[in-house]
Order: sequence, then C-alpha cells, then structure tokens
Amino acid sequence: MSKKVLVAPLNWGLGHATRCIPIINALIKEGIEPVIASDGVALSLLKKEFPALQTRSLPSYNIEYSKKASNFKLKMLLNSPKIAHAIRAEKRVIKKVMEGDNFCGIISDNRMGVHHKSVPSVFITHQLTVLSGKTTSISTKLHNKYIKKFDVCWVPDMADDPNLSGALGHPKRNSIPVTYLGPLSRFEHQIMPKKYDIMVLLSGPEPQRTLLEEKLFQEFEQSDKRIVFVRGLIEETQQTYVKNNIIIHNYLTGKDLEDTINSSNLIISRSGYTTVMDLAKLKKKAFFIPTPGQFEQEYLANRLTVNKLVPSCNQNEFTLKKLRDMNMYRGLSSFSTDIDYRELFHFFQGK
Repeated sequence: MSKKVLVAPLNWGLGHATRCIPIINALIKEGIEPVIASDGVALSLLKKEFPALQTRSLPSYNIEYSKKASNFKLKMLLNSPKIAHAIRAEKRVIKKVMEGDNFCGIISDNRMGVHHKSVPSVFITHQLTVLSGKTTSISTKLHNKYIKKFDVCWVPDMADDPNLSGALGHPKRNSIPVTYLGPLSRFEHQIMPKKYDIMVLLSGPEPQRTLLEEKLFQEFEQSDKRIVFVRGLIEETQQTYVKNNIIIHNYLTGKDLEDTINSSNLIISRSGYTTVMDLAKLKKKAFFIPTPGQFEQEYLANRLTVNKLVPSCNQNEFTLKKLRDMNMYRGLSSFSTDIDYRELFHFFQGK
C-alpha cells in the first residue's frame, strides 16, 4: 500500500490552493500519494489540476469580506465564531480520515484544525506575524497558538534578505520550529511573444473580487490596449468571450495560465502573497491593488512600491493614468532556489 499525505489548503481566494500545486507534484514524483482536502473553489481548482487524485471535502470557513475597507476588521471579528466552528469541525473530519486510511503525514496550508497526533503534521504560512493594525500582537499570538499544535511550520520564503514577505515571515522573536522553503510557484519563466499589453488577474473572496472586476472593466473598456481578463471564477466549464478590446476567461489553469502571464507585458492583480511569488518567478512587471482593509496585502504592496519594484494604489484610486509611471519600477525577479523536496519529505518518516 502506497504512503499517502493529506494536502489541505484553505479556501480563501485561490492562492493557498495554487501554491500547494508544486508540493503536490513533488509528492507524486517522490512516490508518495497526495490526497487533496479542501472546500469550495480551492477544491474545484485542484480537482481540475489533478483529476486522478483522491479528494476529501472539509468544512468551509465561510469567510466574507466587507464592502468597505473601514469595516474589514469588524467583518473578520464577526467571522470569528464561524471560523472557530469550522476548525472544530475540521478536527472531527481529520480524525475520521486518519483512522480510515494509511496516511504518513499532513500538510495544511493555513487550515488550523487539520492536524493529528498520530502523523507528522506541517503548517504552511508566510504570516508568522499577522498584521491587523493596533491588534497585531493579539492576532499574531492567536495565530501562533494554533501553529504550535503542528510539528513544524514551513514558510515559503527565503530565510534571509532579500526576501518577499518581509516582517510577515520574519518576526524579530519566534518560538515556532520553522523551515524556510524558498518561494513556492507552480510556474516557469519563458520568453514568449507578447500577445497582450495588460493582463488582469482576479481572485479572492466576494464581494471585493466583483467590485474590482467592475471597476477595471469600466476603466479598460475605452482603452485601445490589448487586454486579457482572468476573472478567477472556477466554474464547471472554462468559458472565453470577447467584449470590445478585452478577451475574458472565467478561469485558466496550469499551462494556459502560465502561457498567458508569460505573454503579457503587465499584470494587474491583488497583492496576495502567492501572486507575488508567482510573478517573481515569472519576472513580471506588475501593478498591485490590495484588497481594501486587508493589512497583509496592503503591507506587501506598500513594501514593493517603496522599494521601487511594483507600483500600487488603493482600489478606489485606480485609473488608467496610474500606469503612466511603470518605467520607474524595476518589476519582480525570481530568487534562484531549488527546494530539496526529498530531504523535506523525510519529515514524514517520523512519529
């Protein structure tokens, strides 16, 4: 019977799921059978990427964003009881899953209830510091309390400078066992003819995904640029249509998405950490519009703007004029890191 590892990304946008793709591929290469566990669009995406793999459904955290940035923290506070309930439900599901099959390990990407005392359990996060304004110390302590229930924490970033996550993944004080993997990306950089001037890459929880989509459509409908929109809506079938000068895909996966990014001059997207890692791997010029009120994305966007790598602005402030100064920014570039997955997976021979 083959060894199995449960891979469980959080369903909060698509970033947690997509950065698990290189890990899933590495497990397969090392002769370990990945079993995917998640919910919603994250699970749907991974089913499309890996149709032959077993999957398990996990309880949803049902995270909702506010329409106004000023209400973000209040909305997350109101989400807290649902998240706590989901974590308890996750633990019950994982207990049954572990009892019913031959698992040698668990890899949880930010799912706080997906661990088990009988198998080595890994937690993946780039947020050892959880920024939340004046309550940062409280949110960080709470998050770290959950992380300490796992055997080790994998941080997808470089251990030293230069790095991508800054203070998020490199706290001044840390009592958690951490392994820095280097940035994770499923993509490969290729020099390709440029089919598009601008690619809009959308994802993330509602209603903010739709609000940004509507604003960008409004801005770009009058443009003469070659534009492609990837809406980040994982639906039963992949649909493509044209509206004026814009090619629109509801979603793209795998090689199609990689080729579209490689063949675009400029990427406009949220500043989620997985997106930052992907665009760094692909050496892209970008413009970031952080999700309103999400401190992590605002921090990452601001850090990259201050360092003259990627310009950014608030969602309400974006206009086509913001793209005029792109030449003042260097763009993202890849860190040359090769992850030794064989050595990394030795961890699952413990316990």
